[in-house]
Amino acid sequence: MSDNKRGRESNDRETKRYRREEEEKEDNASDNDNYAPYIPLKDRRKMKLQRLGRLAVLQEKEKYKSSTDVETDEFEDDFGRKNNVSLLDQHNELKKKAEARKESALEKQLKEEEKILESVAEKRALMGVAELAKGIQYEEPIKTGWRPPRYILEMSEKRHERVRRKYRILVEGEDIVPPIKTFKEMKFPKGIIQGLKKKGITKPTPIQMQGLPAVLSGRDMIGIAFTGSGKTLVFVLPIIMFAMEQEKHLPFLQEEGPYGLIICPSRELAKQTYEILSYYGQCLSNEGLPDLRCCLCIGGTSVRDQLEVIKKGVHIMVATPGRLMDMLDKKMVNLKVCRYLCLDEADRMIDMGFEEDVRTIFSYFKGQRQTLLFSATMPKKIQNFARSALVKPVTVNVGRAGAASADVIQEVEYVKQEAKIVHLLDTLSKTAPPVLIFAEKKQDVDAIHEYLLLKNVEAVAIHGGKDQEERSRAVEAFRKGEKDVLVATDVASKGLDFENIQHVINYDMPEDIENYVHRIGRTGRSGKKGIATTFINKACDESVLLDMKHLLMEAKQKVPPFLAALQSENEKYLDLGDERGCSYCGGLGHRITDCPKLEAMQNKQASNIGRRDYLANNSADW
Repeated sequence: MSDNKRGRESNDRETKRYRREEEEKEDNASDNDNYAPYIPLKDRRKMKLQRLGRLAVLQEKEKYKSSTDVETDEFEDDFGRKNNVSLLDQHNELKKKAEARKESALEKQLKEEEKILESVAEKRALMGVAELAKGIQYEEPIKTGWRPPRYILEMSEKRHERVRRKYRILVEGEDIVPPIKTFKEMKFPKGIIQGLKKKGITKPTPIQMQGLPAVLSGRDMIGIAFTGSGKTLVFVLPIIMFAMEQEKHLPFLQEEGPYGLIICPSRELAKQTYEILSYYGQCLSNEGLPDLRCCLCIGGTSVRDQLEVIKKGVHIMVATPGRLMDMLDKKMVNLKVCRYLCLDEADRMIDMGFEEDVRTIFSYFKGQRQTLLFSATMPKKIQNFARSALVKPVTVNVGRAGAASADVIQEVEYVKQEAKIVHLLDTLSKTAPPVLIFAEKKQDVDAIHEYLLLKNVEAVAIHGGKDQEERSRAVEAFRKGEKDVLVATDVASKGLDFENIQHVINYDMPEDIENYVHRIGRTGRSGKKGIATTFINKACDESVLLDMKHLLMEAKQKVPPFLAALQSENEKYLDLGDERGCSYCGGLGHRITDCPKLEAMQNKQASNIGRRDYLANNSADW
């Protein structure tokens, strides 16, 4: 092969190789163009958030432009601040957004509370079994022969509202009877008015102004007023009048009656109510009217003595739930002609576990009755539950349900557990006797009583562990002024009325705020002033102390620093709408979402369910 030919072949090979290398370079270059370097996950998230942030800024800008309809060159800088918009406008816009968020939080809280209250609400009506089974519904209240004076009926509704506002009377219901400001205008006979004057009662209290006309006209009623406000007379005087009317028209025969039934949670309260009935009944007898027979049916006393009165025919019966249930069950008593039922301290009775007994007692009635419920502490839960038993009820409320009496000076002292009993003597010296001392446990009551006797203090003691005769003697001696100090558990806290109690000492804080309100209500009664001293320490439940703190604030009392320092997690939610504090128990220091009483009740129910299942399984194994 010639040299020229070899040279051409060599050149062609070089050219081909060059082209191949160039193509490979181009391919590599194109591969390099498509290749994306690795970005860490953290950086990719940051980039995504930046893109979203820019998008949110653009959306916000568009929204602002559309709402103001102003074409401007507004834009936001890197910190989200708006240019060309005044600081005041920006502040107002931010404030609106904050308020909207707050409202949604409040709505959420209220909805949550509504669900809780609905879940714990009693589904079964407080009515007799026979009435429920037959579907009996009473549409109209019982009719009575009592009417307000004509000139009061002819007065305008504005006048009635003015009187209610003046005396802070809140009323709910249909066709409400006007308030009446004197006993004479209520048409009470001379004997009753003279009896009231002997007791130093010359004019009605606010609860009596509205409550007595409502009850006398035959209306079912829920009566709520602070302790010592005269609630007892609101149901005692009308039943005396109704029983007297029945006796005059057609005298009661043997084993007939009762016409009126009053149920109380404790023996001491039942005995006190019976004595008030007997007093005003005697006042009428002194004026030549027929005698009224009253009967006291309580545990710890002779059933035979009670049956002797019942056999003669009884007009009014005062009873505790346990003894009454026993007598109804054994057919010693019947409620065929009973047309008047009063539950005194109704909420406390239900709290003490008598709810099922009350429901059973309703089933013994043979016709419509006038039903009354009274208490100083009655949360909405109890009011709503009770309404199922009432016909077109009137709710008369003087002050907030569960509020402490304004006539009681409340003092709170921090005392260590071991120093309490010694500090007690110093506290007793604050005022002259008579003084009431409350303790939670029976053994504490006995220990305090013994200590006071050793220190030469004239003292007596009562609690559920003592027999009825001993309890009655102690209360009577204290009432007559023969003893200076009464030491008691909560059996003496509900409704008992002792004259001129100067001082109430809470040796320890009760388990719930309702008991505290009832305890301190033994002083500062009927417009008189009184002092209540409470010992607290680290052993006390914080939720009860929070309730106490807000109760003191409500009554404009001095709040000690150790109570003022307590803060609840949901402090901002304590006042929502028209419902203050907890709608389940009435405590002011928490809402129903944090209610310790509700939690304890639910835990108890859960443990009972577990126990029943356990017992059922064990019995099946056997």
